[in-house]
Amino acid sequence: MTFPKIGVRLHGGIAPRPSVELAVAAEKNGFDAIWFAENPYNRGVFPAVAACTLATSRITVGIGVFNPYNRHPTLIAMEMGALDELANGRSALGIGAGLTRALKKAALDLDKPIAALRDTIHIVRGLMRGQSYTYEGKVFSVRDIKLEFPLLRTDYPIYMAAMGDQALRLSGEVADGLMISNMCPPGYTRRALDLMREGAAKAGREPLKNVVQYAPCVARPDGREARRAAKTVLGGMLINSWTAGEVSPVVRASMVRDSGIDAEDFRVLVEKLKAGGVAADLVEDRFLDRFAVAGTADDCIAAINRYAEVGVTAMTLTFVGAEPTAEMAYLGGALRALRT
Repeated sequence: MTFPKIGVRLHGGIAPRPSVELAVAAEKNGFDAIWFAENPYNRGVFPAVAACTLATSRITVGIGVFNPYNRHPTLIAMEMGALDELANGRSALGIGAGLTRALKKAALDLDKPIAALRDTIHIVRGLMRGQSYTYEGKVFSVRDIKLEFPLLRTDYPIYMAAMGDQALRLSGEVADGLMISNMCPPGYTRRALDLMREGAAKAGREPLKNVVQYAPCVARPDGREARRAAKTVLGGMLINSWTAGEVSPVVRASMVRDSGIDAEDFRVLVEKLKAGGVAADLVEDRFLDRFAVAGTADDCIAAINRYAEVGVTAMTLTFVGAEPTAEMAYLGGALRALRT
């Protein structure tokens, strides 16, 4: 087992200037990547991504993820080609077609998400090779299009975010890496990688070697305090994900099926939280240990290892505590000591 690379998750809920401060702190403290999550109707992340790219020199700057339903594949290729130029080859791209409940409010045609992902990855990859490209898809097509600027590299890797069985198999067929969301326990990830391997075998490809897993993180010398803070945040995430599962059953399945926790236990906990219960008191350690990286540096390293054991090669942590830069410095120091 190889200890994963460690990244930091940023997102459109953070304004560009604070994002730069966090990116600089991540690089200073030895983290390997920053990944920007872009959610509907929050800030578009490209201004912050560009600013963070200029403010750093070593760290990978990734988009995790762009959604082809509100950003056409040709635009994704245009933007990522330019970003990679700005980043001198440090950029990374993830594509996913989730968050349909929010996107439906924009009256978008969200049918055929698997076909949309397949088409998008083919089109973006084709255009990022720097040659004229034609592709006829079920959702997106292009005819004799070529990007009108020189590309820094023509073998640009494309990650795919996936949750449902079909999407996980598709990642093995067409992507260069797999991204797994928050609220997916290690047991889910183990099963997800089995499905990815099925898709890769079907396409005659090698299994994907790059697997990025998101998780919330609170890292402090006082482990009890850190875990209580993490439980407070996790409580809200449990409510949101359980509610989203009413529309997208795959979301709820990803939480329950491979966590070892009964669905009824989730339901009871969420009802208590919705009624105003204190998450730090109600969320049991078994939930925290399956869905978060929390506690002392040693606790966090043990949690990361649980994901490494099932095949994760890169953990991307959202520092959800009140002082994220201090927690990055604390955990980063422990990670550097671990690697030396």
